[in-house]
Amino acid sequence: MFALFENLTNFLWGTPLIAVTLITGIYLTLRSGFFQFRHFGHIIKSLFSKDRRSGGGEGDEKKALTPFQAISVAIGGTVGVSNMSGVATAIATGGPGALFWLWVAALMGMIIKMAEVTLAVYYREKQPDGTFRGGPTYYMQNGLGKEKGYKFWKIFAVIFGLCIFMTWFITLQNYTVSEAIGGTFDIPYIIPSIVYVLGIYLVIIGGIKKVGVIASYVTPVMCAFYIIGSLIILAVNWDNIPNTFAMIFKGAFTAQSAAGGFLGASVAYTMRLGFARSVYSNEAGWGTSPMVHASANTDHPVKQGLMGAFEVFVDTIIICTLTGLVVIATGYWNSGLEGATLTLTAFESVMGSAARIMVALSIFLFGLTTSTGWFTYYQVILDHWLGGNQKVNNIASKIFIIGTPLWGFLVTLLTVYGNGTPSQLWVIADFTTVFPTFFNIITLFLLSGTFITLLKDYRARYLGEGKLNENTALFYEEAVKRNGNK
Repeated sequence: MFALFENLTNFLWGTPLIAVTLITGIYLTLRSGFFQFRHFGHIIKSLFSKDRRSGGGEGDEKKALTPFQAISVAIGGTVGVSNMSGVATAIATGGPGALFWLWVAALMGMIIKMAEVTLAVYYREKQPDGTFRGGPTYYMQNGLGKEKGYKFWKIFAVIFGLCIFMTWFITLQNYTVSEAIGGTFDIPYIIPSIVYVLGIYLVIIGGIKKVGVIASYVTPVMCAFYIIGSLIILAVNWDNIPNTFAMIFKGAFTAQSAAGGFLGASVAYTMRLGFARSVYSNEAGWGTSPMVHASANTDHPVKQGLMGAFEVFVDTIIICTLTGLVVIATGYWNSGLEGATLTLTAFESVMGSAARIMVALSIFLFGLTTSTGWFTYYQVILDHWLGGNQKVNNIASKIFIIGTPLWGFLVTLLTVYGNGTPSQLWVIADFTTVFPTFFNIITLFLLSGTFITLLKDYRARYLGEGKLNENTALFYEEAVKRNGNK
């Protein structure tokens, strides 16, 4: 039965979705004039500007997230256990070449994430309390439905929302954290699993704003913590770096034969794993983090879109790459290990048990910010679906606060006592990402004209490129008012 499910997932993550992702990424890259490459320095500079931390535009600043808090929640939601467990599993099952295709997907993902965040901010809606809500379901409704008149927007929005909520029931964070902590300290997985549940409750009980505040402090520290440790490992294994890159590039274009605990992999399988892990890691095209970016207090959609591009760069080009290089350079990629255990063992082989403890604690923090970040995504979709009925919305929100940590706990129980494996869990994770990613990327392609118009305006205003068109509306609600539409 599981074999059939795995085959279906492999098919869905095969040529159709990879083709849609590549075509859309290349199309946006060309139409934007290779923006994510030519203006990468500007993207970095904008992250540290004063208005990114304090916010701008309209809205209740006490309730709304600052742009920096928004990207902290988003990075916290994306930089998680997939960066350590998922990447390690991809290389263990698909070979070093999987890392190359992960890079390709990420480079396209930078402009894709920039576009979806920009559109999420543009099509967002102001709430009665002065805050904002936005995301794929909003730009499907307002962009595809109201603006373009496409009737199928409801089908896209419903499938997208339902598949996102599948991750509420099927989540890997709790198990991966429990595996890392339990294996490191030689304690039953159930103990760290319960501690993790309590940690999530402590954060999400304060709502989206509290998640943003906590993430703005924790996310930069945990990323720096992991990066420094990885660089130490690579420095010790410096002599292996050239061969590591040789295996990555060779493995990307040639079938890899079995070696050690590695069973071998075809090019197509390696490519699929690279793309799947990239999307699950940085969420570019998945449509998740735009939901929190849309709540940021900003005066231009592209300003927040730049944060989306940076988010992909940090998550995949830096964090995932470091994980991949560590497990390959230390020689453990074909040891037969997988998941968090593989990453932990690679670190321990160089830095001893102290490194294993350091990485295990990092995985705990990465998992915590991911789980709490995803809570905000569920909240945004609930607000959109139930926004007209505040009483029902309040009840649903309370149910989600109570239930969000518990499903991950149940997955851990079923995996530990049901003899599950990390690779099986990642097959399920791939299934939950394929449908929302497919429909969201198609939507981005259909609304790409709006993104390019906003990007041209941004270039004219802030980069001195081209002529400013004063008639360009920076937000959908503004455009509706100008046109006199209801």
